Amino acid sequence: MRRSLRKLSAAQPSRYLESGAPTGITGLLTHASPRATLMYTYASTLDALAQLPESSLYRQSTEAITKHRMSIVSAVEPAGLAEYVEKVKKIIAANPSNFNNYNSDTHHVEKAGKKFVVMKPKPVRDELTEEWDGMMEESSSKAKAEAGDENLLRLIEEVIQVAEGELKLVDIMIKAKVYVLFQKFIASFTYKYYSWEDLEEKPTEGQWTYFNRET
Repeated sequence: MRRSLRKLSAAQPSRYLESGAPTGITGLLTHASPRATLMYTYASTLDALAQLPESSLYRQSTEAITKHRMSIVSAVEPAGLAEYVEKVKKIIAANPSNFNNYNSDTHHVEKAGKKFVVMKPKPVRDELTEEWDGMMEESSSKAKAEAGDENLLRLIEEVIQVAEGELKLVDIMIKAKVYVLFQKFIASFTYKYYSWEDLEEKPTEGQWTYFNRET
């Protein structure tokens, strides 16, 4: 028994976490393709923001921050990414019908000028039945070290959660900004209210320039 315990204590855990394995944060599992998912989510957010008026301050600020974070993720390219992209392009070109069906498990889409291959998520292991071994995924730690942005200094899975929450908020804002007609029974006219109409008090010059990060 003691000999077995000594061998077990000397065993080193794996440096890589499998997809669906616990990350050490409750309810947050290791993502199968974090970089591609984050890029797709940011592109979807920019695509959705385009539906709002250009004068919308919410669109201007969210668009600037999303583009800034997207540029950070784009700058960190894992080894072999270019070869992988070329391989995927050849597969799509050889089998276009397999990627043009939106209802299939894998389909090809374009968001914010970028092309993505979207795959339906597969069931992952239940985190309640697994134990975290205390090791962080290497790709996540590298992303934190190389990103250099205070908003990205965390697990990549956390960053994905924040990005997905922002995308949901954009959808809510789009639905809320559809004009509402108020019609009074007594009055002989109709009031139209737009939540993105011009402000009564105009902002001072340069008030919103901090959204555009030039440094």
